[in-house]
Amino acid sequence: MSRYTGPRARVSRRLGTNIWGTAGENTAMEMRPYPPGEHGRTRRRGNVSEYLLQLQEKQKARFTYGLNEKQFRNLYAEANRRQGVTGENLLRYCELRLDNVVYRAGWASTRPQARQFVNHGHINVNGRRLDIPSYRVRKGDVITLRDKSRQLLIIQHNMDTLGRAVVPWLEASDGGQEVTVRELPLREHIDVPVREHLIVELYSK
Repeated sequence: MSRYTGPRARVSRRLGTNIWGTAGENTAMEMRPYPPGEHGRTRRRGNVSEYLLQLQEKQKARFTYGLNEKQFRNLYAEANRRQGVTGENLLRYCELRLDNVVYRAGWASTRPQARQFVNHGHINVNGRRLDIPSYRVRKGDVITLRDKSRQLLIIQHNMDTLGRAVVPWLEASDGGQEVTVRELPLREHIDVPVREHLIVELYSK
């Protein structure tokens, strides 16, 4: 499955927020607090079209969760079919991806790193090894680190130094090496700085 492999700081500068949560992005945005490109310094931020605002919000969500355009549009289509608020459904489906759960559990410092852990087979779901980052967990699912993976220095380092609190819809146990999906995430549990109603407006055109 394709994923973005280009310069991350440029994306964060263009969208005005730290997308992947790395220190390099913060440094780049502090040193050059304007969009990238030849006309980045002189670009007028006041005259922003409605379409641009909607597109930027969609790109924020898409890059944050590591989805390509087709995946994201399919998620939106499913969210639109379900009962409830479409925008909240969309973010909920993104949160329930297995790679995001690994990130939320504090085992990975970034979502791309969490995706790599899943791809490399370090994660069990309900006692079975699963290496599909897009797998959607359900209420009651138990996600654990595999026995050998618990000894990896990078995972131990992340758990010791990140200090990231487990989100309310997950319950940690076994010293933080196991999490259970207590409930489906509510909007107030999702701290991604995205205005989802603008995404809905974009796709509704």
